[in-house]
Amino acid sequence: MEETGEEPPTSAVLLDHCHFSQIIFNNVEKFYIPGGDITCHYTLTQHFIPRRKDWIGIFRVGWKTTREYYTFMWATLPADLNSKSSLQQQVQFKAYYLPKDDEYYQFCYVDQDGVVRGASVPFQFRPESEEDILVVTTQGEVEEIEQLNKELRQQNQELKDNCVSLQKQNSDMHAELQKTQELQERLESLTEINKTLEQKVNVLNEENKSLKVQKGCWETELLQFKVQNQNVASENEKICVRLKTTLDHLDQLQEQISIQEKEMEKLSQGDRDKTEQLEHLKKENEQLLLSLTKQREHQQKLEQTVEEMKQKETASTRKHQELTRPRDKKAPVEKQLVQEVERLKAKVEAGRACFIEKYKECQRLHKQIRQLKAAVLEANGDRQKDKKSQQEPVGLGSKEPAVTPAIG
Repeated sequence: MEETGEEPPTSAVLLDHCHFSQIIFNNVEKFYIPGGDITCHYTLTQHFIPRRKDWIGIFRVGWKTTREYYTFMWATLPADLNSKSSLQQQVQFKAYYLPKDDEYYQFCYVDQDGVVRGASVPFQFRPESEEDILVVTTQGEVEEIEQLNKELRQQNQELKDNCVSLQKQNSDMHAELQKTQELQERLESLTEINKTLEQKVNVLNEENKSLKVQKGCWETELLQFKVQNQNVASENEKICVRLKTTLDHLDQLQEQISIQEKEMEKLSQGDRDKTEQLEHLKKENEQLLLSLTKQREHQQKLEQTVEEMKQKETASTRKHQELTRPRDKKAPVEKQLVQEVERLKAKVEAGRACFIEKYKECQRLHKQIRQLKAAVLEANGDRQKDKKSQQEPVGLGSKEPAVTPAIG
């Protein structure tokens, strides 16, 4: 481990949530010879901002969280933190703290939040062998190697394309990272505020001890208030029940009054209609009476005319009797007199028939008037009963004035 006793910041973040493209490790060997110090070269991309607690660890390949490091070194801060270009950095691991087995390891850059920002290719710690120094290949192996190189070039081109897309993602993540850094600074300020609040809490705890003594008195008073509150609540419930009953009764009375008002309105309208009808019948009656008077006068005139005609008939009869003897000379005159008498008789009979018809019409109208009077009196009697029934809920509703039609 590193010489200092301070542990690096780690987290339980899994491998899937790490960002390996923000730190690029350079010149990583396939293996390092045990017993010597090794230097780790890496590049800080322009989208990454280093912090004081960042570190570089050596992890065995297959690690899951940043807590599984073998050894670590603190990452050195660059001189120019505001530089917008990539920065080359390096850190040296002492031989004493390096692994002694021949397993595969890799460098990982971890920020002070315990999140991995970059990882190197795997390497080993083992002595140099003859296979690493002298390699003899045949022509077939050379062709195979060239084919492999061609495939590697294609993969390299694909990786470059992926790198372009990752750079775009990095530019987007850089903005998010700046927001995260601002939140981190705000968190640090909140931490300081939290410390201050903890001190205040300690002071309040001291004051709370003194308040506990008063709490007993307050609890006693609170129990008394609760008993009083329960009594008041029970009284309020009783009052609410009474008030609800009264309101229900008032609603029923109001509904009855509304129904009675509607009935009174209907009766008043019926009275007004009957009064108008009665006035109309009175006018017709007056006209009929006037017509009847005229008919009676006309009848008297007809009766006088009949009497005169009777007298004339008597006189003509006498003349007829007197003139029966010299019939041949006075026959035309007698004939004219007879015709005149017949005409007058027919006129009298027509006047008598007209008089009888008018008399029957007057009798029918008098009968209708008596029926309407009886109906109006009956309606007035019903309204008087309704008024008496409405006087029971005194002070509620409205009363319509009684309408008594004038009957001539």
